[in-house]
Amino acid sequence: MQNPGFLPNFCANPTVFLTVLLAELFALVLALSEADRLGDFWNRLALISLFVQWVVLGAAAVLCLCKRWLARMGPAATTLAVLSLTQLVTLSFSLIGGGFLAPSPELGVPPLTFIVRNLAISGIITLIALRYFYIRHQWQWQIKAESHARLRALQARIHPHFLFNTLNTIASLIPGQPAQAEQAVLDLADLLRSALINRSSISLAEELELTRRYLAIEHLRMGDRLRVDWRLAEDLPLDTPLPPLVLQPLIENAIRHGLQRLPEGGTLMLCIDKHSERLCF
Repeated sequence: MQNPGFLPNFCANPTVFLTVLLAELFALVLALSEADRLGDFWNRLALISLFVQWVVLGAAAVLCLCKRWLARMGPAATTLAVLSLTQLVTLSFSLIGGGFLAPSPELGVPPLTFIVRNLAISGIITLIALRYFYIRHQWQWQIKAESHARLRALQARIHPHFLFNTLNTIASLIPGQPAQAEQAVLDLADLLRSALINRSSISLAEELELTRRYLAIEHLRMGDRLRVDWRLAEDLPLDTPLPPLVLQPLIENAIRHGLQRLPEGGTLMLCIDKHSERLCF
């Protein structure tokens, strides 16, 4: 399972909206910390917001354009590249903005201290944001990796008792019913192949075929004690991708912990329906 880059998608509207919102909150904090009077507050908020949004939207646009290039880098190289790009954007807007953000004296022709302060603030915020993005990405990737591992373990789980019972059933069929024994071997081979093959998904049609093969093997072992009632919706999208063998453990547990313990057996009802864009089992 690959671990992609940790940066969010700055080309996506939700990411840009959240970035603009956080930038405006930061501008509000700066205006509150520097204004002595209410009139000064609104003036400074307007000027600081304009400058901060220039920098933030400019940096987001640059990161959007460099998305593919940054995605090929490692974490350290990505951090260095993003920091360099944001510093370059901050420097550019500090030089340009000084001539347009009049009448504020501080935001007129930018002195060196004004530029250095902007670069320092931009660098600190960028590093904090990158650290947050990296930790969040690692956490999300770990959750996905653990879920993937559990899914693979579930897919590979064919109970040893089922395997041994199937082999014994095949052995008992060989002398008198070799054709059925051969078919059982083929069904078992398909199940084992699906459990061991490294495929992330198969179609619903393939999953149903594997389920029928599994039930055919169980029927050889249990005979008339196992009855199956298939209730499939007519409009099922048979090309829907599913994890391999997602139904087999459920059916195995139903047989092993339910029908198998009953002397008279029972009926296994398998219902699959479609509601909106979801499959319901």
